[in-house]
Amino acid sequence: MAKYIWQSASWPTFKIGYENLLPKLSCCHALQGQLIQQVTSLGIDLEIKAQLESLTQEAVKTAEIEGEHYNPDAVRSSIARRLGLPTAGLPSPPRSVDGLVDVLLDATDTNRPDLSSERLQAWQAALFPTGRSGLYEIVVGQWRTETMQIVSGRAGKEKIHYEAPADRIDHEMQLFIEWWQKSHPDQNNTDPVIRAGVAHYWFVAIHPFADGNGRIARALSDMALAQSDGAAKRCYSLSSTIMENRDGYYSVLESTSTGQGDITEWLDWFLDCLELSLKQSKATIEKVLSLTHFWHNISDISLNDRQIKVVKKLLEVGEGGFEGGLTAKKYHGMVKGSRATLTRDLADLVDKGILLLTGERKAARYNLNWELARKR
Repeated sequence: MAKYIWQSASWPTFKIGYENLLPKLSCCHALQGQLIQQVTSLGIDLEIKAQLESLTQEAVKTAEIEGEHYNPDAVRSSIARRLGLPTAGLPSPPRSVDGLVDVLLDATDTNRPDLSSERLQAWQAALFPTGRSGLYEIVVGQWRTETMQIVSGRAGKEKIHYEAPADRIDHEMQLFIEWWQKSHPDQNNTDPVIRAGVAHYWFVAIHPFADGNGRIARALSDMALAQSDGAAKRCYSLSSTIMENRDGYYSVLESTSTGQGDITEWLDWFLDCLELSLKQSKATIEKVLSLTHFWHNISDISLNDRQIKVVKKLLEVGEGGFEGGLTAKKYHGMVKGSRATLTRDLADLVDKGILLLTGERKAARYNLNWELARKR
């Protein structure tokens, strides 16, 4: 009996229990349709802002799944520059962030549906612009040339969770790319959501690169979904929901990869993540609308740079606000100025109805007036 899925006689033909997936698949299609309508109603300016938020989440979380932690503001800066949005006040992103953003944007460019070895290798090279993964030098822009094993445990007592095919990466990837081209929604009746799940799993099972396979597999899912539902794809983040259950992600990949070609369990898990990400996209869009309405409703109010900075920070934190509320001490830590000046700033924001004050003196707490975000 084959130990790993690629050793089974049916590889790479997968068994899929569609009857078990239909309810969840139907739900995902319905949510996709609702999202497309919601995004269409936003108008182009707000749609771009919604894309900025969802792409920022996607980039931060897809890296975090692999143990990389990127500054969200640096990611936002990289994406904003590419979308033609202002970047004032945002930090300059490192090359690795720019590389990941380039991959995500290229993957979701519906004007470029074709896939090739060169394109995939360029993605991987973009993820590792220094030719290193952490402290280690790795081969970039090429298929791996060494055996790949996923191992845990200390030396001498390692547990091998999975071993990918070796010495035939060119052949495996040729089969994968041929399937990708033939399964495009315009040329095939393969369900586009199932296609996204199959592409993700198949690529991970081959594991063609020395590093970056997970991020590229998730980019391929994004690519398939973008070809399925167009611009609406950019308004939800699949990686964010995968990150929320990272242990489950690795567990289902392992259990499926030691099977005999049946990937129903993986697709069932994938559809759960997609459903959740589509539902969470509503919150992202509502956040964009709230921020837009807030700034519109205070557009005729004069604020200094310090006040604008604290208002932006409170909007970013959300309606929950800072733990324990905003205090004069916390404000002093955010901006420069004398105690008297900063006290006047806060009092002025309260007088203008932008902040709400509770308590007195040392017990004084300031919170954003969120009614300004809901006022149409």
